[in-house]
Formats: sequence, C-alpha cells, structure tokens
Amino acid sequence: MSVKRILTIAGMAVAAAVLLIVLFTTWYTVDEGEQAIIITFGEADETVTDSGLKFKLPWPVQSVEKLSKETFSTTFGYNQDASGELISYDKETKMITGDEYIVIADLVVQWKITEPVKYLFNSENPRELLHDATAASIRSIIGSSPIDDALTDGKAEIEAETRDLLADLIDRYDIGIAIQGVKLQDVELPNAEVRDAFTAVTDARETKSTKINQARKYENQRKNEAAGERDAVLSKAQGDKTARIEQANGDVAVFNKLYAEYSNNKEITRERLILETLEQVLPGAKLYIMNDDGGTMKYLPLAPMGQQTQATPQDSENEKEGGEGDGK
Repeated sequence: MSVKRILTIAGMAVAAAVLLIVLFTTWYTVDEGEQAIIITFGEADETVTDSGLKFKLPWPVQSVEKLSKETFSTTFGYNQDASGELISYDKETKMITGDEYIVIADLVVQWKITEPVKYLFNSENPRELLHDATAASIRSIIGSSPIDDALTDGKAEIEAETRDLLADLIDRYDIGIAIQGVKLQDVELPNAEVRDAFTAVTDARETKSTKINQARKYENQRKNEAAGERDAVLSKAQGDKTARIEQANGDVAVFNKLYAEYSNNKEITRERLILETLEQVLPGAKLYIMNDDGGTMKYLPLAPMGQQTQATPQDSENEKEGGEGDGK
C-alpha cells in the first residue's frame, strides 16, 4: 500500500471523526427541571432555562453544563447509605449550649441554585462550602441558646436564627445558592439518664400548661355565670322599679281624680268611697242601703229579695244576732 493511499485513508478517518464530533456536539436537550450554561473556550457565555432541543457550536469551541432547578436537601449530622440506613456522625453533631451543656443536633438544609455561573466558577466545591457554613451557623446559634430552648419549645426560634445566619454567610460567599429553609431533625442529650430527666421536665411543663388552661377555662365559665346572674338581678330590679313607679303614678292619678270629684261634691264622693270600700272588704256581698228619717244611712248585708235560699241553723243564729243589734 502506497504512502499516498495511507494518507488518504487517514484523512478520511480524521474527517469522519470530525464529522461525528460535530454531529453529536452541536445539539443538546434541556429538560423542564434543568438549566444549561453554555461555556465557550472555558468561559461561561449564556444561561439557558427554556426546555427543549438546543444547538451550539461543536466541541471544543463550546460545551454545556446542566444544573437542576429543583430544591436540594443537604443533611448535617447524618446521612443515608445505599440501603437507606441512617449513618450518624456524632463528632460533628456534638455542640455546647450557651449554659455549657452538650447536645447532639442534626438538621436538613433546603437550597436552590439561583445563579448557575457563580455556582460553577466561584467555588471549587460549593456543596462542601455549604456544609461548612451550616456547621458554623448551627454551632453559633446553639452556643448562644440555653439547653431548655434547644430541647423544648425554642426549636422554632433556633431554626429561624440558623436559617438567617446561614443565608447571610452564603450571600457573602457568593456561590449562587439561595437558602430555602432549615429544619432541625433531632436535638437531644448524649446521656440516656439526662435525657430521661429532661423528658420528665417536659412532661411536667405540659401538665402545668394543661392545668393552667383548665383553671382559666373554669374561671371564665364562673365569670360568665356570675355576669349572667348579675344581669338577671339587675333586670328584675329594673322591672320592679318600673312597675312600682307606674303603679304609684296610677294611684296618684286615681287619687287626683277622686279628690277632684270630692271637691265638686263631697257628700256623693264620700258615699261612693264608702261603697267601694265595702265592696273590697265584703266581696260578693249584696248591700241594701236604707235611709231613715234621721238622715243616718244604714248598710245592711242582706240577701237580695227573691233569692231562694234554705236557711241553716247558723243563718238563723246570725239573723237573731242581727236583730238584736238593730234593736240596740
């Protein structure tokens, strides 16, 4: 085989290789959950966030780096192996509280890549930098918090302060990451006996809160009942007051009318008052009024004429007594 033929074959092979490189490196795809960075001769050129089939200059002129747009979760203090079993790192999770107690704390940090160029080029290993910043943040916050807050009802505040401090550190590092949230998984004491003691303290606090709430509920109930009884008494007293005032006003009006009648005709009014008084004193009795020649009026409780009644011995005795009285 001649040299010319060998060179020809070699040239064709090189051309075919170049053609394959051009063919397979001039197009790429971007998924919905991805973002791509076009790198031209090692320098970031543009960021592509739209999904679909895209084209670029062939390698080695341009290359593509794809990064996820989803939210990442980074664990601190533990990890999972291939079988899903948790692996704890006690050395990095042990920390000292503000009142010099030792606690074990692990957490999860949620974050997103917001600036892909900075994520790729501003740090050699941004994930490791994030892990170190997380360790510094949680140790700083736990180190300024009392153990009661770390173990009981202060966890939410510790999470918020850790998130703020970590976000501030990441902004200073400028590695294109945004912190979405920090969640404490476990904060506990390394010694089982001390853990039991704090559990008892927590239970006692919960019991105390329950008793206080029950007492306040009873207090409010009794106050409402007392207020209701008070309002009922006041309402009844107001009603009695109004009724008595109206009755007094009515009695005054009646008296004024009687007095006016009395002033106009004293004799008739006096007789009328006597009759009305007798009606009240002797309800249901039949009265006959007799006037003798001497001008003296007599009021006799006699049955009406024509009424057919059978006299009883008691009635006869009363009539006799009445007759004797008349004789007198």
